[in-house]
Amino acid sequence: MKVENPAERCTSSGGEDFFNITPLWSSGEGIYSEIVLSSRIRLARNLAAFKFPILSSVKEIEEVFAFISERISFVPIFSLAHFSAFEHKLLLERHLVSNELLKEIAGRGVGIFSGESISFMLNEEDHLRMQSIVSGLELALAYKKLNELDDTFSTSLGFAFSPKFGYLTSCPTNVGTGMRASVLLHLPALVHSSKIRKIVDNLASIGFIVRGFHSESAHIEGNFFHLSTQPTIGRKEEDLISGLHKIVMQLIEYENSARELLLKNAHLQVEDKIWRAMSILKSARLLSVDEFVNLSSAVRLGVGLGILKDVKISTLNQLLIFVQPAHLGKLLGEPKELAEYDMRRAMYVRELLNKGG
Repeated sequence: MKVENPAERCTSSGGEDFFNITPLWSSGEGIYSEIVLSSRIRLARNLAAFKFPILSSVKEIEEVFAFISERISFVPIFSLAHFSAFEHKLLLERHLVSNELLKEIAGRGVGIFSGESISFMLNEEDHLRMQSIVSGLELALAYKKLNELDDTFSTSLGFAFSPKFGYLTSCPTNVGTGMRASVLLHLPALVHSSKIRKIVDNLASIGFIVRGFHSESAHIEGNFFHLSTQPTIGRKEEDLISGLHKIVMQLIEYENSARELLLKNAHLQVEDKIWRAMSILKSARLLSVDEFVNLSSAVRLGVGLGILKDVKISTLNQLLIFVQPAHLGKLLGEPKELAEYDMRRAMYVRELLNKGG
């Protein structure tokens, strides 16, 4: 059975702790990556031979974990019991696990491919929650990657499937394809123009979910929005993906038009806000996560408008990950007080941005 201890195996191909590696999705190399940070496809699957997790005892959950681990030998599978509470926070900040998965540790785990472009949770709401995350507006690519894995897993594990309803899941809204597609968007001009509320309401009315930067929260930070599909029963994967892609292309067009109008009507004010944000990030001695996210939004806008030419989108993406409390503690040694977190966060941001990255 391939159940690994992260202290022994949780490394990249070069031997470095994978928590210190920047995920591939943050490269900023995908299409429209200044506005679309990432595209994600998620698949929910259950094994036909076992009760679903919500009906299972701890012993049955552990049997499922052992069954999957024995049959999936080409990717490291980590038991949550082998991670510390601090490492659980790191996994959560990297969107590799959910709060729901961390409620119970026994028989729960996570599988992580190199670069984190593909990962999966074991025994959350369903036996498997697989996801593929790629840079930019690349929904078709993310689906292609995950679909290939899904076919392999289906052959090895035997998924619960109904000819009438499709893939069977614990939550009825996931029955069918078991798929959710989502994108992480940066829409500062639409927020500034006060058009975003109407857009969000319209998206909700046609069956999309809009949340904040942390996809499990409705709170909007730094003009970042998670846009995702809803129920999947009776719909094909390709239709869900193409529908979301079409909506995102419209949002990109709206955002770019709003940016042009913003520059036309308030060019000096926009430049001032961008340069002030950049100056604060390059010189601040104390910096909270929320303050960084909001200031980095202005800097990201400056990069997109061509006003800031010595900052890379990949650097801003990297900072979004590593300014989070657990990652900051991992990089710099876990501080004992909140004020020390803010001090070290400011120092880390200064160092990366002053390198001209």
